[in-house]
Amino acid sequence: MTATVTYESNLRTTCLHLQSGSTIETDAPTDNKGKGERFSPTDLIATGLGACMITTMGIKAETMNILLDGAKVEVTKVMISDPRRIGKIIAHVTMPAGLNVDEKTKEILERVARTCPVERSLHPDVVLDIAFNWQQF
Repeated sequence: MTATVTYESNLRTTCLHLQSGSTIETDAPTDNKGKGERFSPTDLIATGLGACMITTMGIKAETMNILLDGAKVEVTKVMISDPRRIGKIIAHVTMPAGLNVDEKTKEILERVARTCPVERSLHPDVVLDIAFNWQQF
């Protein structure tokens, strides 16, 4: 078992990761009867994509002796209706300032991000807008 999810009340849950004991609380979004005071379940999916992308890039970067400390993914989730679901996820990756890598390395790291396990698990109808910003001095 990976986790337990307990319904607390008022459209909120507490999610317990069994291996680590860490918790995440969720709340229904404001456009679906919630207060929007926590991540919504669909926020977690979009955020999970960003976390998976940057984590798999980090794994690959370590094997190439590259430090990605400070890399960031800005994630936007776009909901659609009929049926209500995630229609689009925008994930813009900004690499750390001063990271100087060649085009081949950029291509490798971007491919790793674009094929991370969460990306591969999303329904093909979900539109992905993924972009990379390789800051240069």
